[in-house]
Amino acid sequence: MIKFEMLSADNVREVWELEKRCFDDPWTYNMFESELDNRISVYIVGRDIDSGAVAAYGGVWMMYDSADITNVAVAPEYRRGGLGSEILRLLMKVCAEHGIKAVNLEVKASNSAALALYEKFGFVRCGLRKKYYHNTEDAVLMCMETSEISD
Repeated sequence: MIKFEMLSADNVREVWELEKRCFDDPWTYNMFESELDNRISVYIVGRDIDSGAVAAYGGVWMMYDSADITNVAVAPEYRRGGLGSEILRLLMKVCAEHGIKAVNLEVKASNSAALALYEKFGFVRCGLRKKYYHNTEDAVLMCMETSEISD
């Protein structure tokens, strides 16, 4: 069973460790640590209550009436169980509660699982950033108007 908590000084190192496992160009520890004091960010962390391990996390930056999903990661051993969907649902709920009107994100063009997840939530492809990742892989820009957000 997974319980959800906010990013905190107590779990930031574990979140960073998961980031390094999930991405080939991970954020640094200092980047995550700075999110603790970032007034526009919200990070939700999923922790396995049996093992105590951080199983997933996701973050969003909210600015005025728009938001950017910063990252969503699920540990490989927890994938395909709906945890990514639950993290994204919780992030979208936070956006709706804050009156966000538009949500944007970037995802690797080759990440078919993430693209399918975001499309399932109502995101549409709205652009492309050529050679965005490591200056070699394209990023698909995805966007959603919050009228599409539902609990």
